[in-house]
Amino acid sequence: MNALLFFPVAVAIALTPGPNNFCALNNGIRQGVGAALIGTVGRVSAFAVFLTVSAVGLGAMLLASETAFLAIKWAGAAYLFYLGWRAWRSREFSGLNQLDAQASPGTAAPQAQPANHRALVLQEFLLGITNPKAIILFAAVFPQFIDPTQPAAPQFAVLGPTYLCAEFVATLAYALGGLQLRRLITTQRGVVRLNKATGGFFMGAAGLLLASNK
Repeated sequence: MNALLFFPVAVAIALTPGPNNFCALNNGIRQGVGAALIGTVGRVSAFAVFLTVSAVGLGAMLLASETAFLAIKWAGAAYLFYLGWRAWRSREFSGLNQLDAQASPGTAAPQAQPANHRALVLQEFLLGITNPKAIILFAAVFPQFIDPTQPAAPQFAVLGPTYLCAEFVATLAYALGGLQLRRLITTQRGVVRLNKATGGFFMGAAGLLLASNK
């Protein structure tokens, strides 16, 4: 498949709601679009691992291994629950900065402090590498876009980076949405509600992941 024809399909797949895209939304709210895009380097690094595994033919073996799939699923659920529990208990706006306790309620929207880019990249990487749905995408769905009559390696070399670029487009869309939502967060109470909503989403995603089958 031509990369130009594949790109809209890749963007549609990348825009599918999930933990990484919610992370981009959350980063857009708390740290801004630029920080969210930097964090996506971790996500595409994880997905590049799965693409490589799929390209060399190990993806199908990993997908077929019940033990490996369950191990990744439980690791992913544990990490999602950890993120959710930490967010639920937090009263901070970004995990790095707090609202000024002396500020009058509703006077100004909270401003995000400089992001810890390394932490954002690591978080996105761990969310991506422990997501068993990514294994399904790259081991079972992605190869269907490969023309079996042509050498597979050059096609992976083109379509793989094309898909990874689509992930940045998805991050941009979600982070811009988060930037708009940030305007609604003007008080400490709003921050607490945001943190509980964030925590609830991540813990709920952990539960859904454990309940899901291949």
